[in-house]
Amino acid sequence: MTENTTSLWDTLRDDNREKAIYRQAAAYAQQYMDDVDHRPVYPTDDALAGLARFDEPLPDGPHDAQDIIRLLHEAGSPATVAQGGGRYFGFVNGGIIPAALAARWLADAWDQNGALHVMSPVAAKLEQLCEQWLVDLFGLPEGTAAGFVNGTSTATMCGLLAGRNELLRRAGWDVAEQGLFGAPPLRVVMSEQSHGSVRKGLAIIGMGRAQIESVPMDDQGRLRLDALPPLDDRTLIVLQAANVNSGAFEAFTEVCKRAQQAGAWVHVDGAFGLWAAASKQTRHLTAGMELADSWSVDAHKTLNAPYDCGVVLCRDRQTLVNALQASGSYLQFSEERDSMLYTLDMSRRARGIELWALLKNMGRSGVDALIVRLCDNAKLFETELKAHGFEIPNEVVFNQVMVKCETPELTQRTLQYIQQGGECWCGGSKWFGEPVIRISVCSWVTTTEDVRRSVAAFVDAREKAWDEVGA
Repeated sequence: MTENTTSLWDTLRDDNREKAIYRQAAAYAQQYMDDVDHRPVYPTDDALAGLARFDEPLPDGPHDAQDIIRLLHEAGSPATVAQGGGRYFGFVNGGIIPAALAARWLADAWDQNGALHVMSPVAAKLEQLCEQWLVDLFGLPEGTAAGFVNGTSTATMCGLLAGRNELLRRAGWDVAEQGLFGAPPLRVVMSEQSHGSVRKGLAIIGMGRAQIESVPMDDQGRLRLDALPPLDDRTLIVLQAANVNSGAFEAFTEVCKRAQQAGAWVHVDGAFGLWAAASKQTRHLTAGMELADSWSVDAHKTLNAPYDCGVVLCRDRQTLVNALQASGSYLQFSEERDSMLYTLDMSRRARGIELWALLKNMGRSGVDALIVRLCDNAKLFETELKAHGFEIPNEVVFNQVMVKCETPELTQRTLQYIQQGGECWCGGSKWFGEPVIRISVCSWVTTTEDVRRSVAAFVDAREKAWDEVGA
């Protein structure tokens, strides 16, 4: 062992023993949280230029840990998007509940592998409780299984994978034994405006565009029942809770009953909208979705958990296990929860720990209140923007608001000025071929004052755009 190598291990032991680097990171994190709501929502040009401080070849040798953390804070913090503040409304990105963030910090120090009970009994216990609590909150059938994955894209793929394999099993085909080549053909029925992650997941599990039957949607983005094709026992159906632009929810009861009669499999893509089932005020929007076979949802959206917290839920536990289980002589399964049975990955971060902390911290009434808060702020956006002459083309039933100006050109230019201004940040989308500004109210931090400040930013941006393109 060389002298330099010996010095490296001594330095790492000193860093771990003295804890100065951890205190430094905690101080920077607390400073960031104090400042985040008082800075531009999107990084300034100077902040983006400051990222050049990271440009360098891979260092030849070790570098001081405290210098690294200092660089991250000085050059990295200003170049972040202020999603933790109250005026970020882009991409259905939620805020973060303090108890969940604190639990994540502790869990990161634990550094547990959440694959097997024997690897982390505490992770297995808390994910078991999360499963029970989520099934209860969503009103799903008793015994529904939950797998904790990185996000809804993966959760959706797991649900579709379980459905594909089960439909083929019923047709006498064992995918695990026989593979997919020569398997009986399946079809997918879903809205023409289903989320891109659904199509991506289908492609990954071997179901291409030629197998997809897109159903027209109504003026709110719901799958049209009168256009739903006949279903059969070779059909995967994907429903939305809720439409990513309008926030509209499908007619779950009718579609699920038709599916059950035909022997089809129903998956509900509920990335942010499945949480409507957890509030008395919005529960009617998800009526009948419990009749589906699988569901996918993000806790890091509406629930405001930290990122990397998606969930796949499946009515039949063994079907999910059959689709995802890995084997190996070295694996030590138990009679307790072995979470890798319900996910694609084996080694993984024990992401259920902060979800458990959040659910325990908020409780049933707290989750309900959070959802109501988001919906109330979305309705306030609708009321205030309409009062200023903006058009709202969707019925605001959950947390999504679409906004249009007098012309498509004015809408696009207004959005550009909003994004450049730094007072708030929204994304854009297309609705029946025309551009819209898309507001996603997802953070517990957002107040009525944040909404009114953001509306004022809309008005100011439209005035600037008007000077350029007119109406």
